[in-house]
Amino acid sequence: MFRVLTMAAMVVLTSVTTSMAAQKAHNSKITVVFDQPLPNVPGKSMRGVVVEYGPGGFNPSHTHAKSAFIYATVLEGEIKSKVNGGPTEVFKAGDNWVEKPGDHHLVSANASDTKPAKLLAVFVVDTTDNELTTPDP
Repeated sequence: MFRVLTMAAMVVLTSVTTSMAAQKAHNSKITVVFDQPLPNVPGKSMRGVVVEYGPGGFNPSHTHAKSAFIYATVLEGEIKSKVNGGPTEVFKAGDNWVEKPGDHHLVSANASDTKPAKLLAVFVVDTTDNELTTPDP
């Protein structure tokens, strides 16, 4: 009986560990490229973020700062994205989309397992918001 319980515990531990690992970013790099207060909109800033995905790269599902309005455009490759209950879409270089305050970004990934991809996300956000992205628990 001890052996059966140990095996069951190992299966549960393995699935929990795998689930946690699935929530960590993989083969991605995020760089803030500019951060500028908006002179004509007190309390708001514009922040530019470049997200680079290596082949098969992704970020876990997440939300952004509650004040964040985001415009994203694909600079290179193809990006797979799903926001809220919408469809999973693939955006190619030059394509763009927006995310509104409170949106839930369920999928953010390179659509290719062999080529890199890159996007620019421009945030209009409260100047006091320091955390732009919060991974799901």
